[in-house]
Amino acid sequence: MFRMRSKSPPRGSIPRGLATTGPVLFSYGFRPFFLGAGLWAVGAMAAWIAALSAGIDIAGVYGAAHWHAHEMLFGFSSAVLAGFLLTAVPNWTGRLPVSGLPLALIFGLWLAGRLALLATDLLGLTPAAAVEALFLPTLLAICAREVIAGRKWKDLKVIGGLVLLSCANVHFHLAVLAEANVDTAARLAIGAYVMLIMIVGGRILPSFTRNWLNKFGRTDFPVPYNRLDTVAILTGIAALASWALAPEHVLTAAIATIASLLHIARLLRWRGWTTYPEKLLLVLHIAYAFVPLGFAGIAAGALGALGEYPVMHILTVGVMACMMLAVMTRASRGHTGRPLTASPITSASYVAIIGAALVRPFAEVVPAYYHVLAAVSGALWICAFTLFCLEYGPMLVRNRRSPRGAA
Repeated sequence: MFRMRSKSPPRGSIPRGLATTGPVLFSYGFRPFFLGAGLWAVGAMAAWIAALSAGIDIAGVYGAAHWHAHEMLFGFSSAVLAGFLLTAVPNWTGRLPVSGLPLALIFGLWLAGRLALLATDLLGLTPAAAVEALFLPTLLAICAREVIAGRKWKDLKVIGGLVLLSCANVHFHLAVLAEANVDTAARLAIGAYVMLIMIVGGRILPSFTRNWLNKFGRTDFPVPYNRLDTVAILTGIAALASWALAPEHVLTAAIATIASLLHIARLLRWRGWTTYPEKLLLVLHIAYAFVPLGFAGIAAGALGALGEYPVMHILTVGVMACMMLAVMTRASRGHTGRPLTASPITSASYVAIIGAALVRPFAEVVPAYYHVLAAVSGALWICAFTLFCLEYGPMLVRNRRSPRGAA
């Protein structure tokens, strides 16, 4: 259900529904949004490090800390999600993809949001927030239209994730406008992304692993989706909801502990260690390993053993960013006709983002070294996405090279 295109058009042909004129960049959803996400991951993190280390003012009255949190959750991450969904949904529904001018306009709306939040002193806080808040509902409307028109009712759960993200984004802006705490909105957004990763990742990881093992004549396949997966996902959603609303409650600790154990069992059933020779596949399993680690962090935080921000960074950098980089590299290679194997540059980007995910939570745990650890994590993050832009940027702006299978 959650696979990208599994068959390629004949050599020299153009997939049905793709724009045949205009820039290649706007021929398919993953191209502008993955490139935009990569560039923004580098630029936004560099700006945040500059704000921390040199006191440089960014985002004006919106506030540098609020801007950083927002742009990681609703700027960078929403671009990756848009690139994935605008590419995957046509394959789920069998309908034509958004391409050409409509795609350029949607990307322009995302870009306008980034610029608006940087210009809050010029535009005013409320107008800037209003402009930024338009993108996610637009993406939601497009995806909901396609899923409903294609009668793919089982995919409505993904639409539910987009609804939650759209609401969390508005909540975040309203909290900033009211000079209130934005943490609840941030937890809601993080929960929505982790929910989508549990659902989508839980489909593609065992499928990709099985296909890879089958190429070598092996039969030690991952366990197919069954009731344990459903229970793990539902328990995970309950834990995330409890964390979002009551992060320090003992019930949150209990549910999150159970969710962590269930997702450890789920991950082990996928036999990720068998994929060690292929880093393009192994990194998906490593990224998913941060899911049970994140639930363990939620449980520890609820019991007062860990601060809220280390928990958030396990989920945002570990679960979200690692999985997003893994999906971006695999999908970009597959949909541009490259072999589904990680190059040394790609592998180095994985090492960097995993390093960032491991280092960042310790910044608050060891406050005496906060600035050092935050800078090291930020530098690793910038390294990871700079490598992505250098290797995959040229792929994303050029014509498809060969009729290979997609991610």
